[in-house]
Amino acid sequence: MKTVFISLVFGHIFTVILIRAYRQNYMKDRAVNMFYLSKWVQAIAWFMLIFRNTAPDFFSIAVANSFLFIGAALETASFLVLQKAFSKQIRNLYMGYTTITIIGFVSIYFLGVTETTRIIYASIATSLFILYPAYRMISDRQASSLQHLMGYLYSIVVISLWFRAVFAMYFGAVVGLFTTGMYQTFTFLSLYLIMILGNTGFVLLSKEQADVDLLRIASYDDLTGILNRRTFMIESKNCIYELAKKQQSVSYLLFDIDHYKAINDTYGHHIGDRVLRDMAILVTEQLEEQAIFGRYGGDEFAILLPDTDEQRSSQIAEQLRSTIEHHRFHALPLSYTISVGVVTVSATKETQLSMLYQHSDRALYEAKYAGRNRTARSLVMVQEESG
Repeated sequence: MKTVFISLVFGHIFTVILIRAYRQNYMKDRAVNMFYLSKWVQAIAWFMLIFRNTAPDFFSIAVANSFLFIGAALETASFLVLQKAFSKQIRNLYMGYTTITIIGFVSIYFLGVTETTRIIYASIATSLFILYPAYRMISDRQASSLQHLMGYLYSIVVISLWFRAVFAMYFGAVVGLFTTGMYQTFTFLSLYLIMILGNTGFVLLSKEQADVDLLRIASYDDLTGILNRRTFMIESKNCIYELAKKQQSVSYLLFDIDHYKAINDTYGHHIGDRVLRDMAILVTEQLEEQAIFGRYGGDEFAILLPDTDEQRSSQIAEQLRSTIEHHRFHALPLSYTISVGVVTVSATKETQLSMLYQHSDRALYEAKYAGRNRTARSLVMVQEESG
């Protein structure tokens, strides 16, 4: 029994060592820090249990189990942080529940109740720490396959803890950690599996989250939060290829902010950046889900509208122009307008994104030349196709 507990202690300590080497470059990573602390707390708890029957019972029962509750709370909370679900309300709920759980267990100990009651209490209390993160990972439709798998595995852990509580009701202390028998062997194996599941699962999920963050950084514009030029071009080319197979139309909108240089010169670049951010948010709210919206550079933006004909694309362009013209940004000391160039074609294998850009750019120039704050359509592509 002591060998098993020592193995658990070293298992958590080795995890701490590996996380320590990893977290030096991620000192501000909240999830890593919480998981790191949870492994220390759990290692201390299992170390205390080694001295059961040699140290005072309060030390090896009340204090040790309290540390296990804290470790479970920290570990499951770190998974919620990875899921971006550890809000202030959930944090307060976890802190309150952990405090109540510890007070309840210590009170049971001082009341001198049987070991069976402590087993039932500890099993149910621990399962409730795991239940919410498991539910989140399973129910989140946008979660990855890895998160779903982790959610199902943790659900099995929850069910196992409930079964342990039920068995304790019927068989008493025979299901305890310190009672020799088949169930004790099963419990020790379960503890190893839970430790491996938690450690490996956290590492894989944190790596997955890091990959998602890197992909987001590589794909989105830092300032506006929309697609950057490279990603916009890749997604647009793929979209045009699919539209060509269905012989559907595609529209391309190119626009920029009128007199944007004057805004920067008059109000400063920080206001100019706010204009770009607020404009991107406003445009995104107006677009349908299938539209591809990206920043081409500076104050120049592009929108690809799949399966959108001339009439509809003109309506969308005018709607965007009018919405921005009449919108008042309360946090900005100015209003501004945009000019839009539009082109629509029937997508074919020969349709190139660069050609769409060139023709919409000419239309944008015409809108600028005509006085700005207006939309203009390129008919060059249509004439070339009919010719």
